[in-house]
Amino acid sequence: MIQKERIILGIDPGTQVMGYGVLRVVNNKPEMLAMGILKLNKNDDHYLKLRRIFERIITLIDEFLPDELAIEAPFFGKNVQSMLKLGRAQGVAMAAALSRDIPIFEYAPLKIKMSITGNGKAAKEQVAYMLQNFLKIPDENMLKEMDATDGLAAAVCHFFQTNNPALDKKFTSWKDFINKNPGKVKL
Repeated sequence: MIQKERIILGIDPGTQVMGYGVLRVVNNKPEMLAMGILKLNKNDDHYLKLRRIFERIITLIDEFLPDELAIEAPFFGKNVQSMLKLGRAQGVAMAAALSRDIPIFEYAPLKIKMSITGNGKAAKEQVAYMLQNFLKIPDENMLKEMDATDGLAAAVCHFFQTNNPALDKKFTSWKDFINKNPGKVKL
């Protein structure tokens, strides 16, 4: 039996803390490979922070060889300077992926939370709890840094968005879909 495998790198960009999670999917079954954070708050130079983000993403790419990058999109806030810095952090992470020809998928924070918990306004703790149960992650790994679980959540959200077996099949009509999937539709 051929096992289809793909690796998804999830990123929660930030200028103080960047979170990441790596998800391996084999035969449509996800498993966490790694998650962690990059602390950037010790450095006041914004450009050096951006360089550290780029370097860390490249290191993660070289280590895990992801097939796709899922990244949280910046949310719209009131502080324009904060949004600009966050957008730069996201852009640097994207540039790192692009430099290795990795396709990028961007998800709004609301979409990620909705995908994981069913509630777009869920607290970080709820997201972490759902990820822990879904991926069967031991307690000691989860609640250390919420930014890490946010990165992992981006990867899992991407898995959910792209893991639709119906997408692998070509259908010419609804009738064709029903004929090829008799157990999925009740008439």
